[in-house]
Amino acid sequence: MRLTAFTDYTLRTLIYLAQHSDRLVTIQEIAELHGISKSHLTKVVHQLGISHKVETIRGRHGGLQLNLPPEEINIGEVVRNTESDFHMAECFDRHNNTCTYAGACILKGVLSSATAAYLSVLDAVTLADLVTPKNRTGKIQVLPLSKARRKTDAT
Repeated sequence: MRLTAFTDYTLRTLIYLAQHSDRLVTIQEIAELHGISKSHLTKVVHQLGISHKVETIRGRHGGLQLNLPPEEINIGEVVRNTESDFHMAECFDRHNNTCTYAGACILKGVLSSATAAYLSVLDAVTLADLVTPKNRTGKIQVLPLSKARRKTDAT
């Protein structure tokens, strides 16, 4: 399974905002850091604003910031809200399914279970789990995925 660019950019934006919670951040700043189109990132930020995850402040000294504490932003929810579907195979799409095995396929159940497990792991992670405070050098440190996994295994 692969996340869309939209979801990827959404997660990167949230992580950056959590890392810089002490100030307003601009779309331009995030776009330049990640090499993302500013217009595409504007769409991401717009959706984050609609979902009330991000507050946008207009004007010359405007920018954006998290609207919720990182502990209240669930990564599973973010991914569900940004992905258009979780169709692992053609048979998941009722309207366009031409698979001859669709009526008695065991694979669809296996793939459904795998998708549910994938989302379950993401449901156990918050934005706060993905970000740590600045380390001694002043650089932002992002937790490796293994630490986030350990936390979900403990719950």
